[in-house]
Amino acid sequence: MELSSLTLTQAAQLLQKREISALELTQNHLERIARLESQINAYVTVDTQGALAAAKAADERLQRGDATPLTGIPIAHKDLFITQDLATTCSSRMLAEFKPPYDATVTRRIKEAGGVILGKTNMDEFAMGSSTESSYFGPTHNPWDLERIPGGSSGGSAAAVAADFCVAATGTDTGGSIRQPAALTGITGLKPTYGRVSRFGMVAFASSLDQAGPMTKSAADAALLLQAIAGHDPLDATSIDTPVPDYASLIEGDIRGKRLGIPAEYFGDGLEPDVRKAVEEAIEVFRGLGVETIPIELPHTQHAIPTYYIIAPAEASSNLARYDGVRYGHRCDDPKDLRDLYFRTRAEGFGEEVKRRIMLGTYVLSSGYYDAYYRKAQRVRRLIAGDFTAAFKKVDWILTPTTPGTAFKLGEKTQDPVQMYLSDIFTINVNLAGLPGLSIPCGLDRQGLPIGVQLIGQVLDEGGLLTAAHAFQKATDFHLKRPTPLSAP
Repeated sequence: MELSSLTLTQAAQLLQKREISALELTQNHLERIARLESQINAYVTVDTQGALAAAKAADERLQRGDATPLTGIPIAHKDLFITQDLATTCSSRMLAEFKPPYDATVTRRIKEAGGVILGKTNMDEFAMGSSTESSYFGPTHNPWDLERIPGGSSGGSAAAVAADFCVAATGTDTGGSIRQPAALTGITGLKPTYGRVSRFGMVAFASSLDQAGPMTKSAADAALLLQAIAGHDPLDATSIDTPVPDYASLIEGDIRGKRLGIPAEYFGDGLEPDVRKAVEEAIEVFRGLGVETIPIELPHTQHAIPTYYIIAPAEASSNLARYDGVRYGHRCDDPKDLRDLYFRTRAEGFGEEVKRRIMLGTYVLSSGYYDAYYRKAQRVRRLIAGDFTAAFKKVDWILTPTTPGTAFKLGEKTQDPVQMYLSDIFTINVNLAGLPGLSIPCGLDRQGLPIGVQLIGQVLDEGGLLTAAHAFQKATDFHLKRPTPLSAP
């Protein structure tokens, strides 16, 4: 038995039965990382000593009989979750040496559940990107084809799960950054309802859009990880104060008779033929499971990209103002005065994509342009949310492609930011509306690259989405397929 290939559900069962130890499981993953990481660059930091110590503690907890499903499970964190005394870089030179004095709520909750933190995963700098190419520490490679991107900005987490460098990982999703890389690497990625998971200790990109979520090998695994990290947090003013359901038991529910909305706006020009075919076949699978499919309209979909690229950079320009070389993070050498300190620190510390978005955001918030751009974008955002509200009067869930195509080659879109932004065209609406969305594998294209299908639910219907995804994964085997280049280390 190859321990690194275990799902979270399988590993938890074996640990609970004491058929394997947390130390064995952790060592197996660390050895695989040491052997293959140079091909992928999924991690910014691997915390070998911390992981082994946590694994020993998990074994003691398992022995005492007070373990949770996460006890002893090797997990990787996207490198924008604050981790006490462990570097948190956001894949930026600005925070390259930063070791926080406390844990994010997500990090703390996983530690309290007994999870073993293997390290911090690579990402687009400050979560700005769709390919994990804007990282200060170099790009991450897709385990399915090392010449291709894994998606972004949670590309390191997605690649780590797909390459069996961890059992599960955390990611964040501002415009699709969990679902898009999940689709391009053949894993399951869930973006919960805005406020379902605490943002305390998540380094902010766009505060009204950012949301943490699980990146796993199956919907059943996502249910277990979400169970541990979801719930109200008094440290986060946007956290929803509503009890967390038992997702693990909910996923075995019957989906017969449920209504699935199919929006025509997501199946137009620009959708690659192989993706269209795989998603249409996924629709047939759901029909075979007794789900009724209903055509619906989301008429403001076309406005999602321009709306997002006004709101998100505006919030980013405000959030990133704190990196000025005075309080923490990178500081330039020998500044002549305060102005020189600010200018050179930020010029040296930030990469090109971050600078582009800061300038764009500063412009749309500036005097004379706030009403013309930012206020108008917020009005369009309400219209987009209204489309979903109207649609959910007719259907239980909405099904769309997760991405218009499969993973593109490294460097293919780095000189064309607009084409890069269009990678998230099917996921951004969900963030603007604050809804939960989930991507699961639904096929491979003619080059053998994974394809994802997206399910969108009503506010706080993560349980419904996981139930539908679990039913689909019991009827198909796409989530069990593994990337060939790393299958025989």
